Amino acid sequence: MGSLRVGLGYELEVRGRSSQVEQRSFENLLEQVTLADTLGYSTAWMVEHHFTRGFSHSSAPDLVLSALSRITTRIRLGLGVVLLPFQHPVRTAERVATLDILSQGRVEFGTGRGASPLEYQAFQRPFEQSRQLWEDNLDTVLEIFEADGEPVSAEHAYWSVPDVGVYPRPVQKPHPPVWVASTSLDGYLAAAKRGYNLLGMTMLKGMDAVAEDIAAYKAELARNGFDPESRRIALMIPWHVAQSREEAYENAADAILWYIRRQVNLVAPPDYYDARHATHRVLGALAAGQSPEEAIETLRDNLMIVLDDVEGSRRAIARLEEAGVTDLIGQFQVGGLANEHVLNTIKLFATDVVTL
Repeated sequence: MGSLRVGLGYELEVRGRSSQVEQRSFENLLEQVTLADTLGYSTAWMVEHHFTRGFSHSSAPDLVLSALSRITTRIRLGLGVVLLPFQHPVRTAERVATLDILSQGRVEFGTGRGASPLEYQAFQRPFEQSRQLWEDNLDTVLEIFEADGEPVSAEHAYWSVPDVGVYPRPVQKPHPPVWVASTSLDGYLAAAKRGYNLLGMTMLKGMDAVAEDIAAYKAELARNGFDPESRRIALMIPWHVAQSREEAYENAADAILWYIRRQVNLVAPPDYYDARHATHRVLGALAAGQSPEEAIETLRDNLMIVLDDVEGSRRAIARLEEAGVTDLIGQFQVGGLANEHVLNTIKLFATDVVTL
C-alpha cells in the first residue's frame, strides 16, 4: 500500500461567541490548508455537524471544500462525512459531483449516519433506523453515479427519484472513492462487507482497541472477496508537535482538553450505556475532572491525542502503521488553537516528522 499518507481534519471549532471569532476560524482554515497543499499533505477533511455550538461550526463542508478547490492544486478534498440519512440522494449526488468538477477530480466521498439524536429529531428521521437509512441512501447515490446521467428510479419512505437523469456527473469514474465513518466494531464490519474505505478515530476506545477492530475489518474484507491491502484505513487524531514536549504542552494542552471535554459530551453523554466504551468514559472523566497533566498523559498513552516533540510524534506514527493504518488525519487545528501554532505544526510535521 505504501507509506502513511497524512492529511488534515477539521471540526471547525469556535472558541468565543462573536461572529468575528467565527469568521476568523474559517479564514484560518483556508490559510492552513493552502499551506498544507504546498507542503504535500494528502487530504483536507471537513466534518458535518449541526447544532454543536463551539465544538463544530462545519454545517456546510462542501461549500468550504469548494472554496478550497479553487485555491489549492494537489491536496484531495474529503467530505468527512456527508450525513446521508438527512440528505436527499439526488442532492448529495449533485453536490459531490459539482465539487469533483471544481476540484478537477480531487474528492474523497466520506459517508456516515451521524451520532446525534438531536440531529435526527431536527431532520425528522428515526434514530433507531440510522444504519438502514445510511445504507439505502448510499445505494441510491452510487446508483445515480453509476448511471452516468441516464435515468434512475428509486422509491423510499423518505425520498423518491422519479426516473430522471442527474447532473452534473463526477470527474472520477464511476465516482469518487467511498469512505465510511464509524466508531464501533459493528460499523467497521458494515463498511468491510461492502468494500468501503474506513474512517475512524481513537477518541472512543484508545489505540489498542481500535487496532483490534482494524484487524477485524481487514478479516471481514477478505471474507467478502475484497483485498484488504487495496482499502484505506484513516484515523482522525488531535495532534500538536513542537520542538520540545514542554513547548507542545504549553501551546496546545488547554485547547486539546477543551476539545476533549466537548467531544465526550457529544459522543458519549452521561447516560450513555454501551459498555464497550467504558474506557472512553473513564478517560473522559479524567479529561474533565483530573489535573491537566494527568489527563494529558492518559490520553497520550492511549493515542487518543498526540501532544509531543518530533521523536514522540514519530513513535506515534510507527504505532499507527503497526496497527495497519494507511492514512493519518491530523487535527492540527483543535480547540481554537492559535493560528500561528497550527501553521508551525503543519510545517514542522512535514519537514521533520514524516516525508510528504
